Amino acid sequence: MDALILSRLQFAITTVYHFLFVPITLGLSIFVALLETWYVNSGSYEERIKLKKLVKFFGTIFLINFAMGVVTGIVQEFHFGMNWSEYSRFMGDIFGAPLALEALTAFFLESTFIGIWIFGWEKLSEKMHCACIWLVAFGSNLSAFWILVANAFMQHPVGYEIEGGRAVMTSIFELITNPYVFGEYFHSFFAGISTAGFLVIVVSAWKIATDEISREMFVRTLRRAVLFTFFGLLGVMGSGHFHTQYLAQGNPMKLSAIEALWETEDPAPFAVVADINQAARRNDSEIVIPKLFSFMLYNSFSGEVKGINQLQKELQEEYGAGNYIPDVKGMFWSFRIMVGAGGFMLFVVFVMGVISFFFRERIREFACCFKFLPLLLPVPFIANSVGWYIMEAGRQPWIVVGLQRTAAAVSPNLTPWDVWATLIGFTLIYLFLAILAVFTAVKFINRTKITEEIEN
Repeated sequence: MDALILSRLQFAITTVYHFLFVPITLGLSIFVALLETWYVNSGSYEERIKLKKLVKFFGTIFLINFAMGVVTGIVQEFHFGMNWSEYSRFMGDIFGAPLALEALTAFFLESTFIGIWIFGWEKLSEKMHCACIWLVAFGSNLSAFWILVANAFMQHPVGYEIEGGRAVMTSIFELITNPYVFGEYFHSFFAGISTAGFLVIVVSAWKIATDEISREMFVRTLRRAVLFTFFGLLGVMGSGHFHTQYLAQGNPMKLSAIEALWETEDPAPFAVVADINQAARRNDSEIVIPKLFSFMLYNSFSGEVKGINQLQKELQEEYGAGNYIPDVKGMFWSFRIMVGAGGFMLFVVFVMGVISFFFRERIREFACCFKFLPLLLPVPFIANSVGWYIMEAGRQPWIVVGLQRTAAAVSPNLTPWDVWATLIGFTLIYLFLAILAVFTAVKFINRTKITEEIEN
């Protein structure tokens, strides 16, 4: 493998590691803020003691995850200089602006107030302390916004001019209001809520099954987590639907690749499964639902959707000879894995909602089933990872659509051995840190009790 392929692989691995923790940070910060608001507005003294412990319990899980997110995210910044220096040279004027704003307006905000939140329990009033975690939640989600502003430019460039062989920003307002940003951001925002909520459901169910002393409090968090996750899943589906409709104009090649639609159709069918032959640019066999794809895009059972082969010809006419078709098979199946995982999560949330709301007095009878729920915890992370793959692989062979190809962005003096060394090193270090984080979190979850005892 050459330096280009290895650099892409390295960035993919480090990004997947990082993206395991980002959605939890986005969603769990909000859930902890809601828990502390519940605590601040609670009534009896005994309940307040337990609620405070509950806030600290999920707050500690959030802090473990936050630390991992920071560690894995910092390394990605170095990739732009080490592996993708030509991209940095070409895009630095634009890409650097939202990254700088992310550090100045978001990361400093969340890192400052997370420190105040950790050490300010006995030093601030309850309302001021609660305000700190809300600022952390705001900062975390603002951070995601700025990162996605930068990413959206790579998907759909706006507000720029080419000067001296470099892309130069002409309008920060156009960069921020890029229509691609809103679909990406809200899909990521609700995915964070869904992931964090599902984590809380799993942890609460485990504590209900294994910790009799704390059972009652975790029944209450389970019920709130069910509503929280259900809200997130509805948001994911809604934002995903509207963003898919936007792709019909924003990136039709990505859209057609997701559906393995090789020829232009009106109305276009939805392929449930397909045997994709990318070399021959066709599906050897498929099971389709007639007209459904057009309905998904246009809210009507009629409407033309351009096929991959036609789009390939149009892109060759616009940009010259080359293969502009992404990994259709990977895109097709990744999308179905993502949707299937989301549907499965919705089913689990529905079942847990029925149990927690209608069988609360008999919830002990479900303890044996609850013990197996942690086996389902990878589901939202799988959905997030394949969703990220769809977003990034769908713009290939471009690193910035229409402006710079991925092959032209890699550092010119980079050798395969250079990348192999850091690829192996990063992967092993991240693996060790991930195992350590999971071990620490599991140990903390198992040993912590939510009782009325006053802490020293």
